[in-house]
Amino acid sequence: MAQVGENDSVLNPNLADESELAAAPGLNAEMAAAIIAARPFAGNLELDAVLGDSLSDGEKAQLGGVLFLPINLNTASEDEVKVVLEIDRKMVHEFSEYKSYTSLEQFRREIGKYVDENEVARLERYVFIE
Repeated sequence: MAQVGENDSVLNPNLADESELAAAPGLNAEMAAAIIAARPFAGNLELDAVLGDSLSDGEKAQLGGVLFLPINLNTASEDEVKVVLEIDRKMVHEFSEYKSYTSLEQFRREIGKYVDENEVARLERYVFIE
């Protein structure tokens, strides 16, 4: 499976094969083929543009829990950060406030001031530092 990390259940849209994409919630073979044809994605906003109006906001939210391109914490725009599921405006601000992250440990420490350990682990599935 083309996952973000070894222990995650999140598919990377740049790496997942057509059958993995077609099996994702709300996607079908036609949408999977459109995703593959549009690769590589530089960010989730590009992926969202390919999905367009094919899915409702609720379906996109459900899909976002499975299909997600990890974001670079140091270069992601606020709009890209907002794509992370169930993240409010305050958390978007907190993500931005601590740029330039030097490590995921720093991310865990800083974001852990605002959310519990489980939420930090959930958010960490969607990010990387470069």
